[in-house]
Amino acid sequence: MKSRVYLDHAATAQVLPAAIAAMAEAATVLGNPASVHAGGRAANGLVERARDAVAAFAGCAADAVVFTSGGTEALALAIHGAGMPRLIASATEHSAVLAARDDALLAPVDGNGQVDLAALARLLADGPALVAVQLANNETGVIQPIAEVARLVGEAGGLLLVDAVQAAGKMPLPAADFVALSAHKLGGPPGVGALVVKDPGKLSAVQRGGGQERGLRGGTPNLPGIAGFAAALAATPDWEAVTTRRQVLEARLLAAHPGARVHGSGAARLPNIISLGLAGVKGGTQVMALDLAGFMVSAGAACSSGKVAASHVLAAMGLGAAAGEAIRISLGPQTTMAELEAFAVAWEAMALRLTPDRAAA
Repeated sequence: MKSRVYLDHAATAQVLPAAIAAMAEAATVLGNPASVHAGGRAANGLVERARDAVAAFAGCAADAVVFTSGGTEALALAIHGAGMPRLIASATEHSAVLAARDDALLAPVDGNGQVDLAALARLLADGPALVAVQLANNETGVIQPIAEVARLVGEAGGLLLVDAVQAAGKMPLPAADFVALSAHKLGGPPGVGALVVKDPGKLSAVQRGGGQERGLRGGTPNLPGIAGFAAALAATPDWEAVTTRRQVLEARLLAAHPGARVHGSGAARLPNIISLGLAGVKGGTQVMALDLAGFMVSAGAACSSGKVAASHVLAAMGLGAAAGEAIRISLGPQTTMAELEAFAVAWEAMALRLTPDRAAA
């Protein structure tokens, strides 16, 4: 059987052994956290210890942490529960933000995908708004100037929502009114996340029910998922080493083919994400060819039910037709240089086969 190399960690990361162990232990706890008997108290204690762990990770008070089913729900809770009549989002936000409201105002980005601060200031001049800006983009890894964004939002009397799903654990979390997190990008299980809320009094519940999460998110907590989430936060990956491996791979691929481009390379980026364009070849075609060769990558975000289309992120960066000619290669701490060497050989062979005229140039 052909060996397979996983280079899609930005879609979901490998669940860590510590998280699996914590989930298995939590699954043996017999009790609903809302029950007052001994089993319920034990379950509730597990939830609250996990809340403390997330709070320590985020640098906030424990009562600022609201557990959710993942990053998408965390973002939706802030967008619909903040009570702000206007939503401004950068044009490269995740679809979890852009699809949440039909009336979102888009702040343009520059050629590297960083938000246009002057344009954002003009949008804010029309009145306070909830402003949604990713800490780092999920397709390109480009890091946003969050401190400057926060200053503009604060001066306008608005609220700042930071999608830190992709960046959490790889760089410090910013001070913001709302910060969205997701466990499965951090080595925890899918189906659990959190919204960090600076002032819980400024948030109203969207999903109502039995009053869980201090009335901010109804529904019985996902006890094993929450335990796994907290356990994953204790990991300390060597992201500097990942950065070095990413840079070596980028240099090799760019040197190998004149049609290769790394999108967003003019800005600071996360250690592990490469948005790699190959002129004249659709991203979906590249993904399929590489998958047949044993390498798992994606074309943009992995949130479109298996569909492959031109990236709205790259389109917003002004790439035109090239927005549909990119793949996302995303490394994890476990990715080895040998795996990347093998990928480079496969990518070079694919590029030569699919663009013989360009490769010969």
